[in-house]
Amino acid sequence: MITSFSGKSADIVWRKAAEYFVDDKDTITQPSRAGTTQELLHASFAIENPRQRWVVSRAPSINPAFALAEVVWIINGSQDAEILNHWNPLLPKFAGNTKKYHGAYGFRLRKHFGIDQLEKAYNALKNCWDTRQVVLQIWDPTSDFPDKNGKPVATDIPCNICSILKIRDNKLEWLQILRSNDLFRGVPYNFVQFTSLQEIMAGWLGIEPGTYNQLSDSLHIYENDKKHFLNQSTKHTEYNTDSLCRPKIESELLFSDIFRRMKSMINSNLSRTDFYNLAFLDPDEPEPAFQNMLFVIASDSARRKGWKEMAEEFMEKCTNPAYRQLWVGWVNRKSKKAASVCV
Repeated sequence: MITSFSGKSADIVWRKAAEYFVDDKDTITQPSRAGTTQELLHASFAIENPRQRWVVSRAPSINPAFALAEVVWIINGSQDAEILNHWNPLLPKFAGNTKKYHGAYGFRLRKHFGIDQLEKAYNALKNCWDTRQVVLQIWDPTSDFPDKNGKPVATDIPCNICSILKIRDNKLEWLQILRSNDLFRGVPYNFVQFTSLQEIMAGWLGIEPGTYNQLSDSLHIYENDKKHFLNQSTKHTEYNTDSLCRPKIESELLFSDIFRRMKSMINSNLSRTDFYNLAFLDPDEPEPAFQNMLFVIASDSARRKGWKEMAEEFMEKCTNPAYRQLWVGWVNRKSKKAASVCV
């Protein structure tokens, strides 16, 4: 049987799933290589408005800068670990201490199979709105299958298997399929990753995103994380006012520019002035969405460099109330030195 969680926003569906685990409804104890879990087999999520992609109810708060930096990293097809690790120094603990991440989603989508799957999906959907044949493949059996003893062949085996895209009622519908999904550490970031890709692709096609649907074959929490779910309280969720829908050429140029700036930000020898200038896109950019994204990314990088006033200035300039709410939660978490192994 499939257990479903649906709602208008990511935060609503995440809370429903968290409450399900707290109430111990039909979950089973399942050992894993990373510790004992509570598992719910065959769970699905449906988000009515995928633009409202942020989970604010998780405690401790998620890292919005890492989530946004990862979206930029994915859309640029990168697998370089150094870039992403700057915004999440704990990532090597989960994905391996390596120069290139084995299961990097963007690299899998744009380079790994010798084709740019996002480009091909765009062309197919643009020319045939009725097609049912657009599937973005991430899992590769030649690279990801366990060895004959059942042991993983790499630390960073992708949890996301594939994405299925369809246009219906002039909107881009998205189904994401995962083999394994940690509700606490993974789901909030998975929602950001793939609802963002959905919105970006919709923009390339000149339409709006439809519903976002996710099938998690093993939805689970680690026993050590359950105490966090017991501390959840209903929060007012600020509205994400930014749209990532842009024509393809414009969109790709903007994401490429932000990625170039991110690669410069991680330079430890960068002066404060040069860093400051990296946080500002072309002043002629008419919409704030990409500038707001860059402000959040730059703010966290400045914070990590010890430039607190600069980080605060960038966030004061950010006009997206959802980002500002997430940032406050993230900074408060860091200032309290919350003990956590997640990001």
